[in-house]
Amino acid sequence: MAASNSLTLSSATFAKLTPHPFLLANLEPADPSVASARTNGRQPAHARPYSVNTSSLTHAHGSAVVRSGDTTVICGVRGETLLASQIPNFRAPPRGDDDDDDSGVEGIEELRDYDLLVPNVELATGCAPNFLPGVPPTTLAQTLSTRLYSLLHSSKLLRAADLRIYHDGLGDVEAGLEEEVGEAVREVKAYWVLYIDVLFVSFDGNPFDVAWAAILAALRDTKLPQAYWDVDSEMVLCSRDAPSPLSIRGLPVACTAIVFTAKERQKKGAGQFWILVDPDRLEESLCDETVTMVVDCTGGETKVLAISKSGGTVVGPAVMKKFATVAEARWKEFHAVLQ
Repeated sequence: MAASNSLTLSSATFAKLTPHPFLLANLEPADPSVASARTNGRQPAHARPYSVNTSSLTHAHGSAVVRSGDTTVICGVRGETLLASQIPNFRAPPRGDDDDDDSGVEGIEELRDYDLLVPNVELATGCAPNFLPGVPPTTLAQTLSTRLYSLLHSSKLLRAADLRIYHDGLGDVEAGLEEEVGEAVREVKAYWVLYIDVLFVSFDGNPFDVAWAAILAALRDTKLPQAYWDVDSEMVLCSRDAPSPLSIRGLPVACTAIVFTAKERQKKGAGQFWILVDPDRLEESLCDETVTMVVDCTGGETKVLAISKSGGTVVGPAVMKKFATVAEARWKEFHAVLQ
């Protein structure tokens, strides 16, 4: 009589049946000699490395493909002209503001009030099991679009002067008089509107950080044609000669982490918590508390540009201070990839 085989289940099966205890067992193993690790093999503070490829789309003014682990995002930036006469309550920008390199209030209001930056997020069918075909935009896609829109403006990443299209009015002026009348007749006739489309090809957690990284890389790759106002045809004309890159202020990089807590009903690890940087899809499904920090270390000084937190009460000032160090390291990693 043959002996019956004992019932054995693979790690993947245990993860699907009891995901929370499975992750807890990895973070706090029974053997003290075994290092704490997540189910994907990473340490709690270890993030997946970035991979960036720019100029990936032929018919966009700027594009980038960014991958972090199994999360892959394509971002394309395309500029379309918008006449100033079509903008309700249009206000001419202050004279000389086009040469201002710092973040003036007027330029920020232009970008926001005239909707010159239009991000859109799409989660492609098949990028993850829960994204089905033929359905309206998900709540996650709309939330990401709103957060990216807010960060584009609050980070003061772009200058409104780069998107203005002027009419110089110097066509009939002799060359020797241009310097005298040039400033007086310079007039904004139109703007470039940047449509920033973000497409998730594959989705394995931490969508905001990867989407923002793709936007950063795509905007740094964007070059707009030379545009000018033609008086005779009364329209904007463009020249393909010597396209102009955008003037990007700094390099704000987002870093997201989640808080994994041991459930009180479980004796093992009760009351403990772990900060998991760059979470994957499984880890995000098991945690309720999330924190995102946007930092810019350009110039050697670390600046915290934004902090957003949702759910839970674990993350306080002490944890946030430690997390700032992790965000700074994440900035250095992404900066090295872009070089």
